Amino acid sequence: MKGSVYKRKNGWEFRHDIDPDPLTGKRRTTSRGGFKTKAEANRAMRESIAQFEEGKHVAPSRRTVEEFATEWIAAVRPAVAKGTWAKYRNYLTLYVVPVIGPTPLQDLTARRLDLLYGHLLDGGRLRRRGGQGAGLAPATVAVVHQTLSRALGDAVKWGYLRHNPAEDAHRPRVGRRAPTVWTPEQVRVFVDHIRSDRLFAMYLLLITTGVRRGALAGLRRADVDLTGATVSPSVPRVVIDGKADDGEQKTLNAYRPLSLDPLTLAALRAYIAIWEENRKVFGYTSDRLFCWPDGAAIHPDTITDWFQDHARAVGLPVIRLHDVRHSYATAALRSGVHPKVVSERLGHASVAFTLSFYSHVIPGMDKDAADEIANVILGTPEPPGVQAEQEPPDASDETGEDEPPAVCA
Repeated sequence: MKGSVYKRKNGWEFRHDIDPDPLTGKRRTTSRGGFKTKAEANRAMRESIAQFEEGKHVAPSRRTVEEFATEWIAAVRPAVAKGTWAKYRNYLTLYVVPVIGPTPLQDLTARRLDLLYGHLLDGGRLRRRGGQGAGLAPATVAVVHQTLSRALGDAVKWGYLRHNPAEDAHRPRVGRRAPTVWTPEQVRVFVDHIRSDRLFAMYLLLITTGVRRGALAGLRRADVDLTGATVSPSVPRVVIDGKADDGEQKTLNAYRPLSLDPLTLAALRAYIAIWEENRKVFGYTSDRLFCWPDGAAIHPDTITDWFQDHARAVGLPVIRLHDVRHSYATAALRSGVHPKVVSERLGHASVAFTLSFYSHVIPGMDKDAADEIANVILGTPEPPGVQAEQEPPDASDETGEDEPPAVCA
């Protein structure tokens, strides 16, 4: 890049070429003045040229955090799932912009982000229910941090920032706890209770496959292969700002066909027969399987409400619908199903995530594995108090010493 320095009335100034306009290819330059000496201007010009050549130059701007957030939310919309985009928008507009929105983006520091997180933890809750405190849960603030980290990473890519301050901020510590689950005995109580329910097949599918709520609400008739005894959820039903809409599966593994056990297959076959009759009677054309008798879609939140009403009616602990998925995974791992198989049936991105999330199950699995491996290596141990029969000792063993050989005359 070429440049030069020259004298002005108020001091020395430099000017040098920069990259051409990306659209037109026309020449572009940058300049800065106010230096007391020619040497200072030369030194500043060399630093500026170096920054441009290394791609680190950031043009000064008073763009605020709020202005950037508005621009970023619009820009990433085509690149992420609907639910993810709504989460980004809500976390930025509800928790970030009201606090640091007027801050110039280039003035944002890791310390200011740390102070933001502290403020949210202490008093960031917008609506308090029951005995909830004034602050947001650490897990919620951690998502705020993740959202800011991604957004400010794009600010660096766009040339708005030289460095992402979220990389140096402290992510709120989130304690890990074992998910709330039903025992197999409690699951059987629930199954017995709902056998006569119109949507018995839906609840049974949830219990025996661990599919997500959105997959249940969005299941199509074409997703169920009664001949092959598989189900392949394709278009989940998600809730965005209280309204249900078609979404996308969270991972590619979630599109994988799931084998069905005989009881679930029989329940689905019986339900589909009634569903097909309802289609003829009411004349609807929707392919959505779990719906009202007239074909109207069931809101995912309604499915959760029904499920919890059933749990209360039979005296079971009221858990989230998603916790049935955790119950399935926990039971599968404890029963000895290979973690890779459990991971694929749950639609997780990797078996490592499955093992990490269900780490509370690992101690029992580890003990069982230790016993099985020892049995393979050492053989099955005898029950306590039983000793293997031994052959009578040879005469030579009575004294512990060998008899001397006989001497022939």
